[in-house]
Amino acid sequence: MAEQKTIKIFDTTLRDGEQSPGNSMNIEEKLRVAKQLQKLNVDVIEAGFPIASEGDFEAVMRVAQTIKGPEIAGLCRANDKDIDRAWEALKYAGEKGRIHTFIATSDIHMKHKLKMSPSQVMDAAVKAVKRAKSYTPNVEFSCEDAVRTNLKFMAEVVEAVIDAGVTTVNIPDTVGYTIPFEYFNIIKYLKENVPNIEKAVISVHCHNDLGLAVANSIAAVQAGAGQVECTINGIGERAGNCSLEEFVMAIRTRHDILPFKTNVATDQIVPASRLLSTITGIGVQPNKAVVGANAFAHESGIHQHGVLMEKSTYEIMTPESVGLRANVLVLGKHSGRHAFKKRLTELGYELSDEDLNKAFERFKALADMKKEVFDEDLDAIVADEVMRPSEKYRLAHITVTCGSFAVATATVQMEIDGVAVRTAELGDGPVDATLKAIKKLTKTKARLQQYNVGSITGGTDAQGEVTVRLVDGDETVVGRGSSTDIIEASAKAYINALNRLHFRKERAPESL
Repeated sequence: MAEQKTIKIFDTTLRDGEQSPGNSMNIEEKLRVAKQLQKLNVDVIEAGFPIASEGDFEAVMRVAQTIKGPEIAGLCRANDKDIDRAWEALKYAGEKGRIHTFIATSDIHMKHKLKMSPSQVMDAAVKAVKRAKSYTPNVEFSCEDAVRTNLKFMAEVVEAVIDAGVTTVNIPDTVGYTIPFEYFNIIKYLKENVPNIEKAVISVHCHNDLGLAVANSIAAVQAGAGQVECTINGIGERAGNCSLEEFVMAIRTRHDILPFKTNVATDQIVPASRLLSTITGIGVQPNKAVVGANAFAHESGIHQHGVLMEKSTYEIMTPESVGLRANVLVLGKHSGRHAFKKRLTELGYELSDEDLNKAFERFKALADMKKEVFDEDLDAIVADEVMRPSEKYRLAHITVTCGSFAVATATVQMEIDGVAVRTAELGDGPVDATLKAIKKLTKTKARLQQYNVGSITGGTDAQGEVTVRLVDGDETVVGRGSSTDIIEASAKAYINALNRLHFRKERAPESL
């Protein structure tokens, strides 16, 4: 087998991933994800789009100031204002700071979006790279909508920006349009027709609109790409991005025919996936590859027998290789603070003393109600007690009356900006009555688009987990709440979403 080539992993969870509806994160949440990406040992963290808003700028700056190891990238359009603003945030990373600038190169984008000629686009690209190079030698350039770009023109652009000094050139499938064979040939064409191509790393950034992002990324590295841009859990705009965990584990598992490797610490994959789901409130489907709840579950009798006899009969990778531990009892009501902290650390959470105390109090209360406390319960505790946006709205208590022959009534007491308020509402069931009362107290005009309820673990004493999606104008947010009382979980989820909506409005990003 040929010597393995190391493929750089460029994680864009905090930039492209956060752009999908409901995935917005505040600065502290972004820092938590960035710290986990540091543990995951990705090569590059794209921390945001600094010109987009003050919040994005501060997040990129804080990540650049805090994270050690990975390079820190900031995205910017091919103009002086964007590039200057990006470096203002990235400069704290020093030589690890990467300016990532882009401009569209496809005919459809140049004509309808940019209203620029090919020669104008070429000039803008070269000028942007030279501007970025005046700040740092670490510059990446992207041909937006590369897959639908004329190959000859793209080769000319790539040659020109490499001459101008880029060290990484990205060939993104911006709209998730390509298929593996076609993408392989695009990268191959550039390798064969750009004279200075060896002076830069070819990067690829694939969207998953046709479900081919991972396959396309693998095809690209087979053709000569040296960097793959991806996200945890495959989150991102529309159908998402290339899934980091799927690409990395495909390379690792099929090393027999794929002579590539990555620097990723794969035992941190599941902790990263859980952390992101906890922060955003968006879980992964049970049959999701690598990190889904069923990824290592075997229900078929034939499969169970085979796995019991020899795991490799039906498991192509081990649960331990991605950081998955068996769902066994980890803590109980007699467990101490030290054991609690140790288990949270193993799950990928690093909490301050204040946050740890809040989480521990919630754990003790839960342990009094449940005999067994599982890892999934701990995820829910951290989500409820720690990973919350600043709370304009806070739930105090709920009283509900309902029955087969009674109209459901909910009395809800909340604090809004620290002021206690209370009301009662009738509804078509206890959840409806509770949410109506919260809506009345908060005077929200947001529309409840989605309501999902599930069990975090098994058993009648399991915590219920509720996820809601609210839409208010152009804003979409996801809220999550958990409790052994499903009515309380519903109220927590709804209020969590309202707090996220308030955070988004406070953040008020500038128009791009």
